[in-house]
Amino acid sequence: MTERDEALSTRARALEQAIGEIGTTLDETTTCRELVAFLAHHLHGAVTVDLLDEQGAPARRAASADVPPSGAPARRAASADVPPSGAPASGPAASGASPDGPVASGAFAPGPAVSRASRAGADETQAFRVGADEPRVSRAGADEPRASTAPPDVPGLAVPLAVHDEAPLGTVIVTRHGPGFSADEVAVLRQAARLAARHLGHARRLVATEDTALHLQRALVAEPGRPHPNLEIAGGYLPAGPRALVGGDWFETVRLHFGRSLLVVGDVMGHGLDAAVDMNAYRSALREAAATDLPPHRVLRHLDSVVAEDDARRPATCLLVQVDPARGTATFASAGHLPPAVFGPDGSAEIVDLPVGPPLGTGVGGYEPTTRPLAPGETLLIFTDGLVERRGEDIDLSLARLAALRLPAGSGPERVVEEVLHRLGAHHAEDDVAVLAARVRTRPAS
Repeated sequence: MTERDEALSTRARALEQAIGEIGTTLDETTTCRELVAFLAHHLHGAVTVDLLDEQGAPARRAASADVPPSGAPARRAASADVPPSGAPASGPAASGASPDGPVASGAFAPGPAVSRASRAGADETQAFRVGADEPRVSRAGADEPRASTAPPDVPGLAVPLAVHDEAPLGTVIVTRHGPGFSADEVAVLRQAARLAARHLGHARRLVATEDTALHLQRALVAEPGRPHPNLEIAGGYLPAGPRALVGGDWFETVRLHFGRSLLVVGDVMGHGLDAAVDMNAYRSALREAAATDLPPHRVLRHLDSVVAEDDARRPATCLLVQVDPARGTATFASAGHLPPAVFGPDGSAEIVDLPVGPPLGTGVGGYEPTTRPLAPGETLLIFTDGLVERRGEDIDLSLARLAALRLPAGSGPERVVEEVLHRLGAHHAEDDVAVLAARVRTRPAS
C-alpha cells in the first residue's frame, strides 16, 4: 500500500469513527462536546465550537477541548455559555480551499475571519497562524477563562459549522503546536463539522416543531369556555417529558342555565397529532351535547353513541361535574376516568367515590350520576391519570398519595393546582397531565 493509500485509509477510518461518535443525542451541547473531543483526538489540537443561536446574534462558546498530550486521548470537552474571545483575523486567509488543495495562512486577531467563516458556505476554510505576541483565550472548563500566550507560528483552522448551502450555525476553530495541517486533516475537520451541523440542524428543527405543537396543545386546553362568575377556576397542562408532542388530555368548562357550570376533564388514548385531533372532536361534541342542559350521565351517553359511530375515533375517558352553587352541590358522571378529589378548607383531601362507566367510544353506555355537597371553602380537583399514575404502581396507591396531601388551609384553585403539581412531581410525569380546580365563589356579606 502506498503512502497516499494509507493516508486515504486513515481518513476513511476517522470519518467512520466520526459517524459513530458525533450526534449520539438531540442535545446541542452534547453534540458540540462530541465534535471537539473527536477533533482534538484526531487533529492533536485545541478545538473550540462557537454557536449562533440565531442569525445576526453574537456567537457563544458551546464547547472546547485542550490539546491532548502525545499519545493520550483528548481532554473531555467542556461547554460554557460565554461569548468567544478569540478568532482568526482577516489578513490573507484563504477562502474556498479544496480538501486536497493548499491552505493559506494569515495573522491571528479577534473577530473578522471567524465572523467571515460563519457567514460563508460550508466549503470555506479560514487558515491562520497565531503570533508570539498575541494571547489566545482557552476555555477548557466551565470555570473562568484563562489566557495564555502561544509560541510563534502556531497553525490554526476555522471552518463554518454548516451543511452545503445552508446558513452556518457557528464556527469550529482548531489550533495546535507543530506542523501545519495536511489536506487529509482539513478534509476530516470539514466533514466532521458538516456531520455535526447536520445533527444540530435536525435538533433545532425538532425543537421548533415541538414548540409549535406544545403551543397548540396549550391553546387547546388553556382556553376553556367561561364558567359562571360564581365559580373560581384554575387549570394547568404539562406535556409528558421534554420531547413529547401534543397529546389527548384536555379540560373544559361550559356555562349552563340557572348559574350552574359543567366542568370536564378528558383523556384520549395515545399521543401525537391524531390524539389531539380526536381530543378536539370530543370537545366539540361535548359542548354541543352540554348545550341541551342534560344531566352529566346523559351527556356522556349521548357523546358515547355519537363517537361510537365513527370507527376512526380513538376511545377516551372523561369525567363530568355539574356544579350548582345555589344548591351547594356537585353531580358527577365518569366514563372510565379516575375519581376527583375535594380539598377542604383545612387543606385535607378526600377522593370522591364514584361509579365508573366504560370509556367513550365503546357504544356500551351505562353511566350513573353521583351527587354530593360542595360546601363553601371546598376546592374540587379533576385531573387526568398522568398526575397520579406511576409505572408499576397500583392505582389505589397512586390515589392514596393524592389523598394524603395536606395543603395550606384556605387554598383556592390556583394554589391547589400549583401545590398538587409540585408535590406529586407532575413536571417529571411519564404521561400528559391536565388538571382543573374549582371553588364556589364566596359572596360578600351584605
